[in-house]
Amino acid sequence: MRVLIQLRPSPDLVAAVADPERTASTADVADGLPGVELDAGFTPVALPRPVPAAGGDPLSLRGPLDFSLAAEDASVLVRGTLADDEPATRVAMLLAARPDVAGVFADPVIESSLTCGGDPPVGDWHDVERLIGGPELRAEGLDGSGVALAVLDTGVNAAHTARRLGRDFTLDAGRSWVPAGVRGRPGEFEVDHGTMCAFDALIAAPRASVLDLPVLLSRRPGGSAIDGLLSDAVAAFAHLRAVLQAQPEHSRALVVSNSWGSFSPAWDFPVGHPGNYSDGPAHPFNVMVGALEHAGADVLFAAGNCGRQCRDGRCAFADRPIVGANSHPRALSVGGVDVRGQRVGYSSQGPGRLSERKPDLCAYTHFSGSQAFGAAEPDSGTSAATPVLAGLVAAVRTRWPCPRLSPAQLRTLLRRTADDRGALGFDYDHGYGVVDPAGVIAALRRRAAV
Repeated sequence: MRVLIQLRPSPDLVAAVADPERTASTADVADGLPGVELDAGFTPVALPRPVPAAGGDPLSLRGPLDFSLAAEDASVLVRGTLADDEPATRVAMLLAARPDVAGVFADPVIESSLTCGGDPPVGDWHDVERLIGGPELRAEGLDGSGVALAVLDTGVNAAHTARRLGRDFTLDAGRSWVPAGVRGRPGEFEVDHGTMCAFDALIAAPRASVLDLPVLLSRRPGGSAIDGLLSDAVAAFAHLRAVLQAQPEHSRALVVSNSWGSFSPAWDFPVGHPGNYSDGPAHPFNVMVGALEHAGADVLFAAGNCGRQCRDGRCAFADRPIVGANSHPRALSVGGVDVRGQRVGYSSQGPGRLSERKPDLCAYTHFSGSQAFGAAEPDSGTSAATPVLAGLVAAVRTRWPCPRLSPAQLRTLLRRTADDRGALGFDYDHGYGVVDPAGVIAALRRRAAV
């Protein structure tokens, strides 16, 4: 079983891991752990400590939290493998043997959320551009200029994306990040799922700077070409936190699009175990999502493709399939509708596990667009809906950076302006409704007039 091990080494080592100008190895941090085969190729990651307001709960992702990377507060994550037989017992033995081990957490397989093969596209990306308010956004000067738009996926092929768009765009290689062991350079990966996501995000934000983070290309023994390990997403989010904090504090703008998730409990500890990911607010990745949002990033996750009417064959959660960070209260969980406004049957329904009211809202999918999988294949799944909405968020950030409009305030604005569908108010099929760009623009104008 793959695991993330949380350690509390000396403050000097914590500071070395947290400093982007320095490099500490796994051997420096954890020189052998009983029963664990450590992954020497994984660069240790500093995990910030959630600091609640006086009397608050550090494990409540809803309450006001600060996140401290100070050497006396932060911890360090390394990655390794436990034998598959009785992993919970082995974890207990490790915790008893090493007082510097603060926790052992699941490092589940993460997979893309593309699905529903065989169904033809409904409309094309020009329909999506109209529905997502592209012309109106650009008339307001909201085109993504100056906004970093991170695509965490299988990597981006910039040449194919530009050809399909019919214009050039900015691929920010300098602020991109590639996991250890993954061959390739930002913007030069094979045309695949990540290229689709980049294309779809640029529909509403054509001037955004795309950051390429191919976390789904990391490999596990026997893994497929489009799955990775959650530990690489933890490292990617740590990198993005450094990217965000390098921006001027008064004008931070980073949008993070994640069209992937965990489909099966087989790679996780059981619900209730301290190392569980699906329902565990203390899991390092769930903490890292909260820390990045607190620093000023807009984080979006696909709700997944485990809807009851057209369930993806990989879905192995018996119920409540919106799990882990895909249900994070500080992130937007995105469901899917087609260009006619009809919910697609594979879009996962709530309630979510970390936060019950998921998905948050729906955006457009199942249209002809990137042709990443061939001319006849649609951009589909909540995989496509998520970057479509991420592009709208990036467009808004052109003139409304953080802290002028915080991530929490923008999430509230999107929910309140959504076109309500299904049951009155929030429902588990559509969330608060389908994103309404005209309502968003009107709300921003009112806000500017105050």
